[in-house]
Amino acid sequence: MLPIIEPTARRARPAASRSNDAEDTALLQRIIARDKAALAALYREYHRRLVRFLVRFTRREDLIEEVVNDTFLVVWQKAHEFKAQARISTWIMGIAYRVTLKALRQGHLPFEPLETEHDRVASEPAVDHELIDWLSKGLTRLTPEQRLVMEMAYVMGHSLEEIAEMTNSPLSTVKARMFHARVKLRNVMPALAGFAEDDQ
Repeated sequence: MLPIIEPTARRARPAASRSNDAEDTALLQRIIARDKAALAALYREYHRRLVRFLVRFTRREDLIEEVVNDTFLVVWQKAHEFKAQARISTWIMGIAYRVTLKALRQGHLPFEPLETEHDRVASEPAVDHELIDWLSKGLTRLTPEQRLVMEMAYVMGHSLEEIAEMTNSPLSTVKARMFHARVKLRNVMPALAGFAEDDQ
């Protein structure tokens, strides 16, 4: 059967992660004070992570950079609205989710499967390469919301709990999107349906 991602309990973060949180908080406080150098520093810190997410949708560097820039424009404009109970990384990824969702709905991010997908993820042992290839073929059949949830879970490795926080959605909504996405992918890919039946 298809793997089911269940929400995981929050675990104590390692010291390095807590240190990054403190650095991000300091940068955000400077951004609130309209420090452009702090914005540039935060941009550099998150650029690679955002590009890794967006490259799943297009190989066009100009479109990727446009979405990243739009994300940090919102960070600059809304820094004072950040709620301290959330992690800054989660807040930024949530902004990126909404910017990407808007671009998908407007057709600005046409899906382009990467020819070098295996090469790109070969160094990541936690990634299921077969599953990634399967997702690459079927993602265009999903709604933008379903597709983003699948990408965030299977490619970025976020738990359903984290996705719910990033997308500002109830956990039940995230689970429903995941369920309907898998059903839709089974229906459009006969090979996947056969795989699921064999495992039952």
